[in-house]
Amino acid sequence: MIIEARRLSRSYGNTLALREADLAVEAGEILAVMGPSGSGKSTLLHCLAGIFTPDSGEVWFGGRRLDTMSDARRTKLRRTAFGFVFQFGQLVPELTVADNVALPLLLGRVRRKEAYARAAGWLERLGLGELGGRRTGQLSGGQAQRVAIARALVLGPRVLFADEPTGALDSLTGEHVMELLVGLAREEGTTVIVVTHDARVAAFADREVIVRDGQVTNPFAGQAVR
Repeated sequence: MIIEARRLSRSYGNTLALREADLAVEAGEILAVMGPSGSGKSTLLHCLAGIFTPDSGEVWFGGRRLDTMSDARRTKLRRTAFGFVFQFGQLVPELTVADNVALPLLLGRVRRKEAYARAAGWLERLGLGELGGRRTGQLSGGQAQRVAIARALVLGPRVLFADEPTGALDSLTGEHVMELLVGLAREEGTTVIVVTHDARVAAFADREVIVRDGQVTNPFAGQAVR
């Protein structure tokens, strides 16, 4: 397993978001995490990514205990081994498209020339090569989400976390974005964990699990839906 959650619990005040939840994900697997609003699926994603620390339970990544790492080590891991795509892209509007994609590399102290060359290569792969100098506020929703995918994959992450990545897009654009994301992830051998409420998005996954009342149904790898 590349990533595993063991009996995770997490509360917000008196509200229990996760209740001894388990999940195991294989390397290279594309997993859809589904469930109703408020079920705990986004909290689970953030715990797996080391953004949130669970109140109890364990998170393991690549044989290392993630939840007990220092903040500095978890931050470094998110910059080197994890990629993120969120519903609204979370691009930096003051920067150009190329700046946004190169940013994770620059933060990782990759030389500027190399960082922008790698960013340009990913923009070409996503059909955005001519938009590198454009501000992100000038992009359509689908273009912005493709930029977010390029930024997430430019580091060559081992795991990509996507939280409702098509939620702000129309159905046709959303399907196109998922085709790109899944296709590129398979080419790169990247593990993908995508939170969604949309069955059309989940159909792109190898397997789906349901989060309900803070727990995960069918949490262990190998229980494929197709």
